[in-house]
Amino acid sequence: MLMSPVEFYRNLPKKECPECGQHMEEQAESYMMECERCLAKKEE
Repeated sequence: MLMSPVEFYRNLPKKECPECGQHMEEQAESYMMECERCLAKKEE
C-alpha cells in the first residue's frame, strides 16, 4: 500500500549539518547544506 504524501514528509528525519551534526530548521526556499555557524566559520 502506498503511503500518503503527508505521512511521507512527516516521517522524514530532521535535516542535519554534515560539519557539526546540529539539527537545522527546514526552510522551503533554502538549499543550504551547512548550518549558519559552520558557514560563518568558512567565511572567516
